[in-house]
Amino acid sequence: MTASQRIAAGAVVAAVCAASLAGCGIGGDAEKGTAGPEKAKPVQAPPKSAVRLIGDGSTAYTGAQPHLPKPERLKPGQKPPQFVVFSWDGAGEDGQKLFSHFRKVAKANNATMTYFLSGVYMLPEHKRDLYRPPQHSPGRSDIGFNDDQGIADTVEQLRGAWLEGNEVGTHFNGHFCGKGGGVGEWSVEEWKDEIAQAKQFVKSWKTNTGLKDASPLPFDYEKELIGARTPCLEGRDNFMAAARELGFRYDTSGVNNQVWPKKKAGLWDLSMQLVPFPGRTFEQLTMDYNFMVNQSGTTSQGDPDKFRFWGDQMRDGLLAGFQRAYDGNRAPLIIGNHFESWNGGTYMRAIEEVIEGVCTKPEVRCVSFRQLADWLDAQDPKALDRLTTLTVGQAPKQGWASFLADRPAPAPKGVPGAPAAGR
Repeated sequence: MTASQRIAAGAVVAAVCAASLAGCGIGGDAEKGTAGPEKAKPVQAPPKSAVRLIGDGSTAYTGAQPHLPKPERLKPGQKPPQFVVFSWDGAGEDGQKLFSHFRKVAKANNATMTYFLSGVYMLPEHKRDLYRPPQHSPGRSDIGFNDDQGIADTVEQLRGAWLEGNEVGTHFNGHFCGKGGGVGEWSVEEWKDEIAQAKQFVKSWKTNTGLKDASPLPFDYEKELIGARTPCLEGRDNFMAAARELGFRYDTSGVNNQVWPKKKAGLWDLSMQLVPFPGRTFEQLTMDYNFMVNQSGTTSQGDPDKFRFWGDQMRDGLLAGFQRAYDGNRAPLIIGNHFESWNGGTYMRAIEEVIEGVCTKPEVRCVSFRQLADWLDAQDPKALDRLTTLTVGQAPKQGWASFLADRPAPAPKGVPGAPAAGR
């Protein structure tokens, strides 16, 4: 190990140690029905010998992720917790400082989230030709590239987010949508190539920026990356075929109702959902971009006099969807966002108010997709199958204890098959 690698490895140990003192746990105690997420036990920093730099030192293996709770199987008759997943497409830190801001919001409200990193945000502009997008010329990207400072800032946020128990997924690279080479036209092999490049940009940011002495990301991205959301929600079928072969565990590129998830093509289908749209006759996808399009119709600024109303409309729609699930079938609520200041930043205010309004409620767990997938994998398949029979907002008529019991509950007195009165 070189001197610069020893310095970087030591910095990771210090960062892990600092994170272990934060005690930012997630996940409520569903068995006891207590309020809010449970506190995570402090995680000891690994010895320096346990920090193994990978490749050029852009990433490193530092042991198990801190603050990742062990999923528990529901006991017979136990009411499921209310999961809420907040996720961010194209996550990166820029001059708006929204990544760092929402890390603070999450910690203050006992939440963890999923950050879908765009690979080109780890590639500097002067190295853009290293990106060979499917069906496009080298160096092409519809969302541009980054500079060295932007990459350093993004790495800092990714490092801190992971040490706090958050997940780092991918939003791929060039964000090509529509006709003429958009992701909806890509083959399975082209998706595999795009995914490989997204990983490579994360695993080689030090080489591409020259920031050799910077601290690495404290995870092996080959193992960390288990899910994604496709650009514009296009190209899902071929992406899922590629993702399944590459060992992914979930996809969140679809549109669904507020019902319990099932597996599709071998992956958990953790699609975003339709929720009430206050003042409208139709329901709305749980994503800031879609609210914006149905309000101002453009990514440029709309009417400033309507900014607050539009933000309140999104907030109230998401809260209505949450309450419908919380009081009903307890289906996980899946929400997607972007670090953008569309319409005066009103959607960022709205989502912050939703986080503050739901994540500390009793029996609510604001978690990452990884944590939700872990919990789903830990459940009795028969119990999950039963949960999927509940429709939007439908709570079990006979109550949760009977609905998820191992055997049918005894019939109430006075109905056929019930014990005779007085016995």
